[in-house]
Amino acid sequence: MIPNIAQKYPFAVDVTAGTSYYWCSCGKSQKQPFCDGSHQGGSFTPSKFDATETKTVYFCGCKHSKNGVFCDGSHNGL
Repeated sequence: MIPNIAQKYPFAVDVTAGTSYYWCSCGKSQKQPFCDGSHQGGSFTPSKFDATETKTVYFCGCKHSKNGVFCDGSHNGL
């Protein structure tokens, strides 16, 4: 299956060290870039990201990144 494109640019999110985040891989979540369970019944599952430091992270918005949960610029080719 091909994921839905949530947006064609990354989500800049301030993450907190010691916190786990679940990135939406299907593109259907209403709580982008994080999972809200919209993938239920499909082949997608969320990807866990454990923040090791407090900083801004650029999560993939197009769901086509080859760099896991992080934006790699793949949205530029969509």
